[in-house]
Amino acid sequence: MNLTGNDLKQIGFIEGKALGLALDLVEKQYTDLPFDDKLALLKQVVNNPTSFINDATLAPVAAELLRPLDDTIALNVDGKSYQIYGADAIEQGALQQMETAMKLPVTVAGALMPDAHQGYGLPIGGVLATNNAVIPYGVGVDIGCRMCMTIYDIPTDKLQEKKEDFKKLLVNNTKFGQATFKKPKDHEIFERKEFSELQIVREMKDRAWQQIGSSGGGNHFVEFGIVEISNTINECNLAPGQYLAVLSHSGSRGLGANIARHYTKVAMDKCKLPQEAKHLAWLDLNTEEGQEYWLAMNLAGDYASACHHQIHERMAIGLRETPLAMIENHHNFAWKEKDANGNEIIVHRKGATPAGKGVLGIIPGSMATPGFIVRGKGLAESINSASHGAGRTMSRTKAKQTILQGHVNKFLKEAGVELIGSGLDEAPMAYKDIHQVMNYQKELVEVLGSFMPKIVRMCGDEKFQEVD
Repeated sequence: MNLTGNDLKQIGFIEGKALGLALDLVEKQYTDLPFDDKLALLKQVVNNPTSFINDATLAPVAAELLRPLDDTIALNVDGKSYQIYGADAIEQGALQQMETAMKLPVTVAGALMPDAHQGYGLPIGGVLATNNAVIPYGVGVDIGCRMCMTIYDIPTDKLQEKKEDFKKLLVNNTKFGQATFKKPKDHEIFERKEFSELQIVREMKDRAWQQIGSSGGGNHFVEFGIVEISNTINECNLAPGQYLAVLSHSGSRGLGANIARHYTKVAMDKCKLPQEAKHLAWLDLNTEEGQEYWLAMNLAGDYASACHHQIHERMAIGLRETPLAMIENHHNFAWKEKDANGNEIIVHRKGATPAGKGVLGIIPGSMATPGFIVRGKGLAESINSASHGAGRTMSRTKAKQTILQGHVNKFLKEAGVELIGSGLDEAPMAYKDIHQVMNYQKELVEVLGSFMPKIVRMCGDEKFQEVD
């Protein structure tokens, strides 16, 4: 004899999704259980749903029963466990944000990288795997922000011998913040159908064209430096030794920022979460809005890559050299990947470097400390991820209030670094010790080489004009 909706109403269920789920699950999963035992089991669930929140079969019913009567989606009572790398160097705010993310009903797994610090929604340095859902703020505002390095067979002593020439190259061929090129280079990215099919993207096309090949503000940079290859990188045919290199860090400019803002609002309107989790609102990938965001996010990621490629093309032309190799990766993005059981998951890396087995990447330090070329080890517990940099140890506001320009100048001089632009908020002292960060993630990546900045250009250099 099968249960009916009226039977469940008599033991405390009300008309709605929980009742339907209970009927469906109990008849499918407990077919051999007598009628009275089925009713008794569901009575326990409706009277105390919290105790069934982790039940292999009845958890969906319990979760629905715990959902507030309004349209706010309840978080799970207990969050899933997650791995933390370098926990003693991570601020409490980032840990709290990660714990909240692990309580989302769509969360499958998570990990926190050693450069983690507090952000909006998911902490920067947070990795979150979800089930068929994408979180715009789990990707971040600067969609597809990435690292890109080109390596040259040029004697490294040229950086000192012809320092003014290299500075001139940077000043004439890079733009930051609100500055753009008078004659932007065209790119095939603008032929993509998303620029005509998605409204928010279509509205941004002219601005995206104007900003192509430029870099954002904040911690974005283009710099010359010295690469020291310690282990042969077969993928790039790079033997151990010293090389001159160009390293850039930037993202998808106004295009990505507006996509992020638009779809975050859409997600927050459709997916109402408690106050502490509101920035983690998600879009179901089976919905039109979810598919739109996925297409727009991927376009923004490709646009970010196009910007970097134009930066490096300009550098190559100025150097009159063809690079030996290019290494790049992005770190504000969501990927469709497989878990250990072969199930598809959506992996958000908000300020985290992909570190699947054999995957090359770049983890920078600060303007006056080394970065590293790495190869991922594919550790499942880290969700195939590593840090995306050193990570901040103080906020931008605190850095401006407490760091003295004289101290920065001394640090740069001792490191042998020439700086064009930047503010006190990007001072090396505002960042964690990159060597300690790398030590925390030895099981995540293999270090193949280092990069030491020598001539750095960042935003905040309006006084510098193009020179002949």
